[in-house]
Amino acid sequence: MNEKTWEEVDQYFTAKLHKKDQMMDEVMTANEKAEMPLIDVSPSQGKMLHMLVKMKGAKRILEIGTLGGYSSIWMARALPEDGSLITLEYSEKHAEVARGNIRKAGLEDKVKILTGAALDTLPSLKGRKFDFIFIDADKRNNPHYIKWAIELSFPGTVIITDNVVRGGKVTDSRSSDENIKGVRAFIDILSDSDLIDSTAIQTVGTKGYDGFVIGIVKEG
Repeated sequence: MNEKTWEEVDQYFTAKLHKKDQMMDEVMTANEKAEMPLIDVSPSQGKMLHMLVKMKGAKRILEIGTLGGYSSIWMARALPEDGSLITLEYSEKHAEVARGNIRKAGLEDKVKILTGAALDTLPSLKGRKFDFIFIDADKRNNPHYIKWAIELSFPGTVIITDNVVRGGKVTDSRSSDENIKGVRAFIDILSDSDLIDSTAIQTVGTKGYDGFVIGIVKEG
């Protein structure tokens, strides 16, 4: 099995199980024109987030890492009429592209982008509670992000964290890569915590070999 096979299978399921979505295609085109990093979730992963938000019945979503708003739009589309999503983006350039995409999707009333380093903007959310949180930002800070995510949660909150497998390198305890070290420290926090129940899923597809962690916050 190789990446060509993974991509073909991903494309097969997308063609069979996704309706043609002109809006999401336009978002990806806008991101490419703006020369954004090609690190968005895949269409299948975006739809998975959409369905998880619906399954949870989430009304208040926090996203750490906006990029061009592709995943933001997938999740916001699943919100009820009175739902809202706050997304945190370090780069003002990326945030501006995301605002345009979110506006084009007709979701500007549901989505708010906070710009700046997430560790600087997260304290402004203190006291608020979210029922669905998606962490997809710089991996070296995942240990800080998961602590904030738990603080901003209540029992039953779903927390999804992307890109935790790193092509299998997550198992390398001697790695000097700050992203690997960040993911491993994040996993250690989950392992030692009595506040959240978690598992990890490995994935292959158009995004290569990676995976995500899904956690549910427990009763305190």
